[in-house]
Formats: sequence, structure tokens, C-alpha cells
Amino acid sequence: MRKLIATCLSASLIASTLITGCGSTSSAGSASTASAAEATTKTQTQDTTDTPAAESTASTDTTNTEKTVIEYWHCNADTQGGTTVEELVSKFNAENDHIEVVAKYNPDMYKGLMQNLQAEATTGNTPAVVQIGWAFLEYFSNNFTYTTPQEAIDLYDPESATFLTDNFLPNVLDLAVNNNGEQVGIPYSVSNPVLYINEDLLTEAGVTDLDIDTWEEVKAASELVRDNTGKYGLYIQEPSDFWAQQAYMESNGAQLLTANGDGTFSATFASEEGIEALQTYADMVADGSALHITWEEGCQAFVDGNCAMLYTTIARRAYVQENCQFNVSTVKSPTWGDKERKIAAGGCFLAITAQEPEQIAAAWEFEKYLYSVESMAAWTIGTGYVPPRKDVADAENGLKSFLAENALMTPAIEQMDSVTKWTSFPGDAGLIAEQTLLDARDQILGGQSSAKDALESAQEQINALLSP
Repeated sequence: MRKLIATCLSASLIASTLITGCGSTSSAGSASTASAAEATTKTQTQDTTDTPAAESTASTDTTNTEKTVIEYWHCNADTQGGTTVEELVSKFNAENDHIEVVAKYNPDMYKGLMQNLQAEATTGNTPAVVQIGWAFLEYFSNNFTYTTPQEAIDLYDPESATFLTDNFLPNVLDLAVNNNGEQVGIPYSVSNPVLYINEDLLTEAGVTDLDIDTWEEVKAASELVRDNTGKYGLYIQEPSDFWAQQAYMESNGAQLLTANGDGTFSATFASEEGIEALQTYADMVADGSALHITWEEGCQAFVDGNCAMLYTTIARRAYVQENCQFNVSTVKSPTWGDKERKIAAGGCFLAITAQEPEQIAAAWEFEKYLYSVESMAAWTIGTGYVPPRKDVADAENGLKSFLAENALMTPAIEQMDSVTKWTSFPGDAGLIAEQTLLDARDQILGGQSSAKDALESAQEQINALLSP
């Protein structure tokens, strides 16, 4: 286990990141109804005196079974994998008599979890396993104590020494490698954005070609939907991160963050291409052909048939498939004309933040279970995430039959060669930088500022934070 930087951050940083949280509850208490301090090794008494099982194993003392109880912090709401989390945890607990996993949901997605983790770390307590969004890779690795997966394997499961290289492609593992070249965790939820299409509504609006390839075609179709049906054409997801907007802007040739070659980085999103992309969407919102509402509201508008196209993660596949009462299909993330498609890997990696040896060992055992072929298949079926493990899609006990029956997944799998890293602002100010960019987005889409003014101002503020 390695301590990279003391987890006690400055009080001003903690205060600023908590204050800038979105409307959802994002205090440490929202992640858990009990403190992570409760997730320590404990003895649980099992009274088996009167059971047939006890009679058949009379020579074995089963009165007291010592269990290591660990917390698993995740960001999966019921509409995005929460049910599958509970199913996997329940199955693991049923199969293990020495470990008990307690799953804790964190609202406000990965930013909310990071804020909760930060608050918990100041008390000296942490969960054992956490989901870390790609945007917070650098911030997490710079500011929290963690055990790398290979360290955990070498210490507690040496028979699996080559687990990582045996089961994951190098480019996939690289998603969880920080700027210092360290494998911070293991990719878990890997997604990319696709365009969900209400074929019935587009046809009603007069759109004749449903194989929509470019953002220019999306805009034209959205205007037809507005003019001919009175409904909305497009919603691009707006959670508490900039993931969808990164794909939208970088596919137009923008770059959110640029390495300077001397170990420093500069925010560069306020380029002509970045400004053009966000202003185009803001204009669509202003003229009534697109929506600027919360993520949940946007997804609901789509499944209710009030919005023709939904640009969001493939991880919403199960939710869309189960709730839409119309013909729905997916296409690859649109491009800008003939420019190269660039889509950041969404989702998260799993990191071990347990502090005590028995907790670290239990955390790795739980992680290894989550990365089994069977668990990975269940995770993909329940969420729509693309499996990071390389042998899941073709395994008979994996996803082979599922993928054959679920065509909505096909575009996400076919565009994996266009996946890039989710921009993670480096340094202690990573959370503030991310929030600054989100504030600019909301000002632009809310009509309070032009894309040029808001992005240039945000870029200047972030570069001041990034200055050595």
C-alpha cells in the first residue's frame, strides 16, 4: 500500500468543492447511512445449534464466524445499474462466509462520490473499494491513499500474478494509468456515447433517412421534429460532468487539455472548434429544437416520446430498452462532417482505498469476483456498459447470445476504436477545474453567456489553477 499525498487537504479546497456541488445531496452522509468506520473486521455470531446443517457437521465449530465487512461505494442509480450492483453484492455475500460487502450509493455521480470520499478521508475513515470516474483519475491519485491492483495481487493473491495482463488489453488498462505511469485501478464500467433514435417520431416529422451520421444531420432532423410535431429533436446528457460535451467538442477538432511537454498542462477548450460546437447546441436550445434540462428529465423526455434523439451513454441501454413504447435504435456517436470521431471512455475504474491488511485482502477478493466472466456479463446485461475484460463478449457463459439479441449495443462496440481518455484535470484543483467548466456549460446552454465568452473565461480560470 502506498501513500501518495496526505489525504488531509486544505480546508479551503474542501469547502470550495463541496460548495460547488450541484443540487443533489452530495455530503458524506449521502453515501452511507453509516460511517465507513463501521466497515471493519467484526465477529458475527451464527446460531446453528438447532439446524440440520449443524447436526451433520457436529465435529466442526461453526458457532462463531469472523467476517471482514467492507464498504463498496458506487454511483449506480436504479436506472443505471443500481439493481445489478445489489444483485452482484448479494451473490458474493451468499458465496462467502468470511467477507461481507455493504454497497453504498453516492448521488451526483462521480463528482458526488469524490466529494464524499474527500470528506470521509478527513475523518480518517474510508471505504474499501470505490468507483472513480475517469475525469478524476489524476485528482484521486494525487490526493488519496490507495493500493494498486498489482500490489494487492502480489500481497494477497500471488497465484494470480498475471491477472491483469491475462485478462485486459493494454489500451484498456491504460485508461486507469495516471500521468506518472501508475496503474491506479482496473477499468470497470467502460462506456461510450451513442445516439438513441425514436424512429417513429422522426418518421412522423418527415425524416426519411434514419441512419444519421453527422451533427449537421442531427440539427436538421431536430428542426423538422420541432416544426412538424411540436416536440423536441435532441437532448445531450447534462449530469455533473462534462463527458458528453467532451465528445461533442473534440469530434469537431477541439482539445480540452493539452500537454505542454514540460510536465505541465493547459486548458485549451476555448478554441474556435470548441466554441462552435457548444454555441451550435446552445442555439438549438434557444430555438426550441433541443432541450436543456437535467439528465433524468432528458432521458424521461425521450422514453415518453417527447424528444426524438437522446445522446447519452450506452450504459442507459437497459433503461431505454425496457421503457420505450416505440421503435428505438442506436447509431454511432455523430461526427462533424468528415472529421475524426473522438469519444471519451465513460464510466469508471475500481480503486482499493482500504487501509488495513485484512480489508485490502477482502477488497481484492471482491474485485476479482466482479471481474470474473460471469460477473462482467451480468454487469453488461444489467447496464449496457461495454465489458473491459477481453474474453467476455465471446464466452458461452458471457455475452455471446446476449449481444446477438441486443442490437442497441452494436454501435457502442463498433466505435471502441474511437475511444480516448476522459479529460482529467491534474493537480489538487482538479475538482474546481471540472466545476468551472460545468458552470460555463450551464451559462452557455441557459442563455446567460455566449460560448465564446463563457469558455474563454473558464479557460483562463482553469489555467490559473494549473499554473505551477
